[in-house]
Amino acid sequence: MVVIQNSINDLYINEQNLTNNLQQVIANLGYGGSELLIRLVDKAEIQLLNKTYRKKNKPTNVLSFPSELPKEIEIAILGDVVICISVLQIEAKVQNKSFENHLMHIAVHGVLHLLGYDHIKDNEANEMESLEIKILQELGIENPYDGIE
Repeated sequence: MVVIQNSINDLYINEQNLTNNLQQVIANLGYGGSELLIRLVDKAEIQLLNKTYRKKNKPTNVLSFPSELPKEIEIAILGDVVICISVLQIEAKVQNKSFENHLMHIAVHGVLHLLGYDHIKDNEANEMESLEIKILQELGIENPYDGIE
């Protein structure tokens, strides 16, 4: 189950579309019965989280917080994905992408982090990007990395 927390009350976000697409994504990845929280925030909140958890005192587009429940608790919770809408709006404009597609890409990116994917090493980055591209194609979204250096 995907839950959207729109803490900034941005009425332009198509929460139903985001929920439906992410539910399809986690189901296709074998986690359809899991809970996933997507929290939409402003720059101040994401900067505070980034500073607190990553020691980087600046806003970022997305942060992922995997569930830390003990294995004895049989609730399937993937974790939380926190997305800064204003950062995404700027990125989408600069990268000449639709905001909706960019939001979906960043949400998928955050979910993959919850599942253990990373992009620190080149081989891991290639694997993660390839999976993102495949997932987004299944949602009818073009390769988000085309034209980005």
